[in-house]
Amino acid sequence: MPRAALIPAPGAPIQIRNFPEPAPADGETILNTVASEVCGTDVHLWHGKLPGVPYPLIPGHVSVGTIRQTTSAITAIDGNPIKMGDTVTFLDVHGTCYRCRTCLVDKSPTKCPTRRVYGITLGADDGLHGGWSERMVLRPGTHILPLPRNVPAARWIAAGCGLPTATHAIELAKVTIASRVLILGAGPVGLAAAALALAQGAHWVAVVDPVEQRRNSALSMGADAAFSPTGTSSTSIADHCGGNGPDIVIEASGNPDAVGQALELVRSGGQVIVVGQYTDNGQFALNPHTQLNRKHIRVEGCWGVEFAHFQHALDFLARTKERFPWESAVGRRYKLEDAETALRDVEARRVVKALIIPN
Repeated sequence: MPRAALIPAPGAPIQIRNFPEPAPADGETILNTVASEVCGTDVHLWHGKLPGVPYPLIPGHVSVGTIRQTTSAITAIDGNPIKMGDTVTFLDVHGTCYRCRTCLVDKSPTKCPTRRVYGITLGADDGLHGGWSERMVLRPGTHILPLPRNVPAARWIAAGCGLPTATHAIELAKVTIASRVLILGAGPVGLAAAALALAQGAHWVAVVDPVEQRRNSALSMGADAAFSPTGTSSTSIADHCGGNGPDIVIEASGNPDAVGQALELVRSGGQVIVVGQYTDNGQFALNPHTQLNRKHIRVEGCWGVEFAHFQHALDFLARTKERFPWESAVGRRYKLEDAETALRDVEARRVVKALIIPN
């Protein structure tokens, strides 16, 4: 009987439960889970800060596994077959309809009302739909992606959901060769955004983060500079950007005050991408005249990912090979029994990236 770590209810201790060995229904695929990540979203889920979550919940929305069973032929996006034993990942978003007004008219499929997410809005009562489990059941229609031969499972899961999320943010930011990019927050999303901006040829890439370990991780990724928020001002940042401030500021911290800081730090006529506010952590003070209108800046929110962001993330890892030290960001690997410790370590920022290794 496969075991899983689950959140019984908001704030409750993590439990280990046995589940019946799953047999695939029509169109389903069963994975042996190799690894699943622990991200800030999982901490929010544990504290009950996301609406519409069906507890009890098996967390783990971005995972990697090997094909154990399936009831039908599986093919990759290029038409090549996916075989038993292949190492794969999958788009954690399921059920986007691509038929409603939100998808077709508003062009916002990441906000489709039928969209569900493994490990977040598919609960344990629905099946083994989270990566903190020895098995995972992938529903019919799930987009499965085989890992390229030169992308080890350890590298993909070390990049984790931060890389597809940052891919979306960098896409919106339209980073160019001349861009000066500042990233607020050097967690998994911030580190991935730094790597992507560098690969895009940005002229200067820097991060701001209060945790020295994370600043050092950003420097190891190739960032030109890493600042502590203490003593960091628009003037001190501008000095590194020809006196004008960064062209693009990406907020990836999850702290609402960082959005206000981004508006202060970005140059006049620049752009702010807000990708870190996945849960409601409160408000910040805003002066629309001095921070928005007079600076003539563009502000854009970034919510969720689409299949293209996952595919582009995999292609990026395959193309850049060992250029970026993704695996070094993994602070610790945890057994299922240690899942609550993993959550506490991520919450306290004792590790940059934590992984659950179920088997």
